[in-house]
Amino acid sequence: MKKQNVMIAPFEAVGVVAAQSIGEPGTQMTMRTFHYAGVAEHVPTGLPRLIEIVDAKKEPKKSIIDIYLKKSISRNRSEVEKVAKELSAVFVSDVATVSDDLSKYQIKITYDENSGKALGVTFAMLKKTLEEYQEEMQVSDNVIIIKPKKRKKSEKKKSTASEEGAKQEVVEEKVNAKYVRRMTNKIKQLIVRGTAGINKAVVAKTPDGEYFIRASGYNITGACSHEAVDSSRVYTNNIKEIEKLYGIEAARNAIIKEIKDVMDMQKLSVDIRHIMLIADAMTYGGTVKSIGRHGLSGEKVGVFGRAAFEETVKHLIIAASTAMEDRLSGVTENIIIGQTVPVGTGRIKLLLKTK
Repeated sequence: MKKQNVMIAPFEAVGVVAAQSIGEPGTQMTMRTFHYAGVAEHVPTGLPRLIEIVDAKKEPKKSIIDIYLKKSISRNRSEVEKVAKELSAVFVSDVATVSDDLSKYQIKITYDENSGKALGVTFAMLKKTLEEYQEEMQVSDNVIIIKPKKRKKSEKKKSTASEEGAKQEVVEEKVNAKYVRRMTNKIKQLIVRGTAGINKAVVAKTPDGEYFIRASGYNITGACSHEAVDSSRVYTNNIKEIEKLYGIEAARNAIIKEIKDVMDMQKLSVDIRHIMLIADAMTYGGTVKSIGRHGLSGEKVGVFGRAAFEETVKHLIIAASTAMEDRLSGVTENIIIGQTVPVGTGRIKLLLKTK
């Protein structure tokens, strides 16, 4: 009997019901943003986050990664803090002052002992990172001066006959103020220690007393390369990253979880099946599609259906000029022409036998 009760009636307009069930509480959401405990940055929740999910944004405004560790150390706070320190990316600009002298064409990097001690970066580590550049380096106590040399840069030179005969030509890049400034900015962004894409890692605690690491960023591959990390329990709120690494089924689950989290945080109760329908509609094609004119709504079968949504004139002109046919299979099209909508009882034809 229970099974019978949860079944959907034939020809039920599930799409419309799901849209209303999520749209109505969506209008009551506050526009405020709210931050996750521990991470100092504001992570969008509520309406801004919901829009981000259904628009299938390449990257959330503030991506967050939750890293769970192996059971052997996950209850030891000091061990977890140590791993968090090892994973968190430390840039040259965090432990040193980088300035350029454009008159002498040189870059001066001054190591800050206090910041270095706090972040666990020694002067030797900083020097080793900068040695990658293989430029002229002058090292005196806590100060490194780099004099950029001429760089040889290979360029593809197209031959006039055909593009296939593209030759590699070595061009010398002159050292000028622009080159020095560009290099200064590159040096500031060099990583001295930690994993690229994982910043500001903090330790948080689950209700059952297990410690985990929450950081801003979404580099799952980088996080999993650490031996203490339990790679089966790493999660990020970046749905595209999940799709890329774990496939479409995982992305579908992530969409459901993210929308559910937004609803729960706003204390709005929406039946999970409406959210599942949205996730299914976004992912059934094998990639995560947005719900908008460039995604699902732009792929409606009927001309009227697309025209009623956005860019009305464009759709009608294209349809008229290419002699398109509208089979009137959707809800919108039939409302426009004043016909019975083909859902629910509108889909059933009854024949009555009279005496």
